[in-house]
Amino acid sequence: MTIALVDIVLPCLNEEGALPWVLARLPDGYRAIVVDNGSTDRSAQIAEAAGALVVREPRRGFGAAAHAGLLAATAPIVTFCDADASMDPQDLVPLVALVESGTADLALGRRRPTTGKAWPVHARFANFALAWLMRRATGVPLHDLGPMRAAHRDALLALNLTDRRSGYPLEMVLKASRAGWTIVEKTTPYSPRIGRSKVTGTIRGTIVAITDMSRLLRAKSQ
Repeated sequence: MTIALVDIVLPCLNEEGALPWVLARLPDGYRAIVVDNGSTDRSAQIAEAAGALVVREPRRGFGAAAHAGLLAATAPIVTFCDADASMDPQDLVPLVALVESGTADLALGRRRPTTGKAWPVHARFANFALAWLMRRATGVPLHDLGPMRAAHRDALLALNLTDRRSGYPLEMVLKASRAGWTIVEKTTPYSPRIGRSKVTGTIRGTIVAITDMSRLLRAKSQ
């Protein structure tokens, strides 16, 4: 049995249309952990047939799914990526290289849309505003709260992340900064997703994400 050098956590809710492409793009030595967050389609079956480890997390929320994947991971480096084909798992390789070399403790993918349709205007504006607040809170020159990221598994677990909703990515950055981690951004392509968005692709989802992240930022300033 081959032991994965890197685990990729893929939070998943009804992504049967995108998963075949995503799972076919795994870099060598990477294992996919697909966290089924209550899908009503064939996402879990497709992932299992492709050889991915499937973890079922019934509690809805990006943070709940992402953390369930982190807990299931066994590789020394854990990465996170969306399962909707908006991001290419191959683009995780440069982020992992930053972590392996010691250049970064936390490597983040800064999204650059490949087309105008890849990133809705309302979501892009919300990300811009939250990134500005994040820079103020941490002093780290970051520009994106995107989900593509890489870090050492044990270090991530030691952060004791507790948010189970949309604030999970921000909490990771805030706690990593507080712990003195070196956080580095690297530009990664961002393409139109396959299927319907559940979070920032909708105005309601964007409002929920902003609410969750604003709560974390307020707590940080207190």
